[in-house]
Amino acid sequence: MKQVHLLTPVAGQLVPLESVHDPVFSQGMMGQGFGIEPTDGQVVAPISGKVTMVAASLHAIGFTGNNGLEVLVHLGIDTVELADRPPFKVNVQVGDTVEAGEKVAMMDLAAITSANKDTTVIMAVTNTADMVTKLTPELGEVRAGVVGAVVELKEHVAEASVVKGKGGKYDELATQIIAQVGGPVNVKSVIHCITRVRFYLKDEGQANDEAIRNLKGVIDVAKAGGQYQVVIGPAVTDVYDAIVGQLGAGFGDADASAVAMEKEANRLAWQKMTPWQKVKHGFSSLIGVITGSMIPVIGLLAASGILKGILSLLKNFNLVSATTPTYVIINAMGDSVFYFLPIFVGFTAAKKLGADPVIMGIIGGVLTYPAIVGMATTGKVTGHLLGMAINANFFGIPVHVASYTYSIFPMIAGAWLASKLEPWLKRVIPTVLRMIFVPLFEVVIISGAIIIILGPIITALSGALAAGIVAIYKLSPAISGLIIGGFYQVLVIFGLHWAIIPIVVNDITTTGHSYLNAIVSATMVAQGGAVLAIALKSKFANIKELAWPATISAFCGVTEPAMYGINLKYGRAFITASIGGAVGGFLTGLFNVNMWGFAGSLIGVTSFINPKGLDFSFYGFLIASAIDLIVAFTLTWMFGFSDNDVKNVKKAPEKKHLGQQVAN
Repeated sequence: MKQVHLLTPVAGQLVPLESVHDPVFSQGMMGQGFGIEPTDGQVVAPISGKVTMVAASLHAIGFTGNNGLEVLVHLGIDTVELADRPPFKVNVQVGDTVEAGEKVAMMDLAAITSANKDTTVIMAVTNTADMVTKLTPELGEVRAGVVGAVVELKEHVAEASVVKGKGGKYDELATQIIAQVGGPVNVKSVIHCITRVRFYLKDEGQANDEAIRNLKGVIDVAKAGGQYQVVIGPAVTDVYDAIVGQLGAGFGDADASAVAMEKEANRLAWQKMTPWQKVKHGFSSLIGVITGSMIPVIGLLAASGILKGILSLLKNFNLVSATTPTYVIINAMGDSVFYFLPIFVGFTAAKKLGADPVIMGIIGGVLTYPAIVGMATTGKVTGHLLGMAINANFFGIPVHVASYTYSIFPMIAGAWLASKLEPWLKRVIPTVLRMIFVPLFEVVIISGAIIIILGPIITALSGALAAGIVAIYKLSPAISGLIIGGFYQVLVIFGLHWAIIPIVVNDITTTGHSYLNAIVSATMVAQGGAVLAIALKSKFANIKELAWPATISAFCGVTEPAMYGINLKYGRAFITASIGGAVGGFLTGLFNVNMWGFAGSLIGVTSFINPKGLDFSFYGFLIASAIDLIVAFTLTWMFGFSDNDVKNVKKAPEKKHLGQQVAN
């Protein structure tokens, strides 16, 4: 069977031709093809050959391929009516020779939309009757210049042969490799890592392993992860460039190659590490994923934290009652980003880890779905297992459903699982079924894994930590203040601090006060003190832009912006902040500072006023907070941060690349 590939002319959602809103194309009058709902206006050539037509209104470009296929790329629907001011710029003219994937035009999507026209890009093989037996589109989200359809040619049509090199050092090797993997028609796409050219083939059985191994310049052949890997060594980039140069730009994937290189570098580095280095590297990588997942929402968290702090202040001074609609509306404005945090974190963590962001956002929606939240908070408890309340069942299996609002760690773990599951699903599910069944299986499997396995594990860890903290607190308020103050914000990183909240709530609802909450408040002041030092010390405008609102947010009782945006990212600052928290917690416990409200940090000053009359808890809070803030600020200023830390973070990718080259 003779096959050729047609590349996607634009990036966007590739849809069947019959679904486009133009009867001339959708009914196949212009030949077989497909449509794309574009997300970017850059247009590339779908095939190598000559430009045979450019419409006067610039809305359509025709190509004749080297194999005789005649292809029409139609930019938008009814856009010919915009001929007086065409929203297109065409870089080619009739008679020009183009390579598949070469940039040929730009379309102004905003201008087309504002003119009430459809932006759908349609591609059709206009000589389908003479040339094509079957055209199979690769439906789903696509980039420009990737394989958009597989075309089966009629028997009398000559099959596209391997393009010969242009005389470069590695062109002959590239030609031989392409031929031995089954020719261009057997190649879906190709990427590379540090030492290997990695092919995604339609049929690995067509590749001649032994012949490729015996080629001069090839070290070995390997098969893993759905890839046919040709081991080249240090010259891999040159060989890859030669292969893509012969296949066409649309077959390469620079982004995927960069990811593969990073993974390969990490694998090689991991093999050389000592056990302790592996622990440090693993923890550093985890922190990198957490901060990378949180950075996009830090501004929202800071703004919401400030709003929540102002609302707490209004409530504490009895300017607004918690039962009024005013309070409810403002609280929703400040609390929504925290309540629905799993949705946002799912999206950003997926982008960080290479999974589908939209699917992970939907999974976050599953966890915050009202019925799930209700099941976790008010579900009937039918028993206990490992200290966890059994409040639901799944196909008859008793499970513990936890509350995931305000949480981040389950979603990051879920995104990691998705990054492993998604490639496997795409390998085993046929292309025509992926658009429906990949999201279906992913949502079911990842949501189920979080609710049935990860959630209970986190709950069990939280319960054990809570029991340990209570035990420590009973030993000595000062010692417990020192330990809790030093490590409480570490629990916040992993979402385990929610085990402490029920204890605080129980204290306040049963006794009207909470010594434990006073210690927790000290840790918030410390994080604010550390980020305040960075806001004043740094000369970088982008650091100041993050640090100032994070400082205000921390003093309003919300530390996530300070931690994820600044302190954790630059490492030592989180340690100096934690030392400040330990000092503040020690003094809070030593002074027996009590707290009669939920709102902590500096904004919660009125929570430390005893309803029966002002006592030393109020002054103890002021003293402990002042010393706490000074210690965190001073240590961070002196040891916890410098602008060189920012420069090192910015240079990290270059250093990694250098390390990769050295490693090989």
